Amino acid sequence: MKFYRIYALIERDMRKFFRSPALMMSSMIFPLLQLVVLGYAFGGQIRGVKIAVVDNDHQDQARVVRQHLDAVEANAGTFRVMDYNSLSDAVIDLRTGFVRAVVYIPPDYSRRIEHGDNPKLVFVEDNTDTFVTSEVAERIQSLTQDLNAPPKPPRLPQQVGLQVVELYPYIAYIKYLLAGSISLSIFVVAMIGGGIVFIDDKARGLHEGYLVTPVHKSELVLGLVLSGAIKGMMAGLTIAIIGGMFAGIERLWDPMRLLYILLVVTAGSLTMISFMFLVMVRVNDPLVPRAIFGVLNTLLFFPSGAIYPVEGFPFWLRWLSRVDPFTYTVHALKNLLLKNTGIAGIYSDLLVLSGFAVAFIVASIALFKRQI
Repeated sequence: MKFYRIYALIERDMRKFFRSPALMMSSMIFPLLQLVVLGYAFGGQIRGVKIAVVDNDHQDQARVVRQHLDAVEANAGTFRVMDYNSLSDAVIDLRTGFVRAVVYIPPDYSRRIEHGDNPKLVFVEDNTDTFVTSEVAERIQSLTQDLNAPPKPPRLPQQVGLQVVELYPYIAYIKYLLAGSISLSIFVVAMIGGGIVFIDDKARGLHEGYLVTPVHKSELVLGLVLSGAIKGMMAGLTIAIIGGMFAGIERLWDPMRLLYILLVVTAGSLTMISFMFLVMVRVNDPLVPRAIFGVLNTLLFFPSGAIYPVEGFPFWLRWLSRVDPFTYTVHALKNLLLKNTGIAGIYSDLLVLSGFAVAFIVASIALFKRQI
């Protein structure tokens, strides 16, 4: 063993490291970002959850309930109250994800209180997200206890009961996590196809063969993006089917459901591969994509709501989730896999993902250099 040879290899690697500012930044500064994001992405207080209130009583006791709901909104801020005139409309919005729970005040609520005839409020919850619904249900239970607390002098002859209705069967955490796993598989393919392989091909001189042909740069970019998107679709759909069988997703083989899943996976794959191509379009150092793989995974996956609801994030992290393509892919897949909402629950996510993909592709074409 010759020490000077080992020293020469160490010196060469260190020189290469210091000559790559992007690699230095990703190796030193980005881990700090990872610490901050992970530190705030878990265990946050649930705030700003939209709940629907349907008041079919409109009497004094119903107004007392509404005052308690407004007090929770103004103080703890756990939920935001939205008024609905129809219970059916509120449940439709609950199924499609526009609200997360429904509080229903029946038309005979005040009369039952006055006659001591077991008055009840109805709480309909979207139990596909146990983090959010457990927090909201706890607040509603506390509100019910406040309504039952005897004032001075006592004025409620009968305690108010709370009837909890779960909109869906019990959701195991493996089902909850499935949407994030599908999105993560697409991201891994995008990172390899749009980052590592692209840079490695440039480093090996393979792209020089493209550059001596009359192929336009837009055709080159679209060809690489579409080929990567096809790989992402294959990976995402495979995980959706195999993972769905492991998790026990009901009616997984419904043709329309599979079609909608394919649409979301396609849009997510196209968006993520075009994003990775945009990130790597001017990168030449093959070490850079490997260095920032974990960083991008942290910045995109964890703020997406894949493992913890977005409502538990601080304000700045919520804004990060709004510009994260992962967020819309995860949201759409959760609606399909956990609720089977159909197109009503995913069309807005598909539109956002399509907009992201177009913007990323256009930017990639503009930045792509058709020369060595």
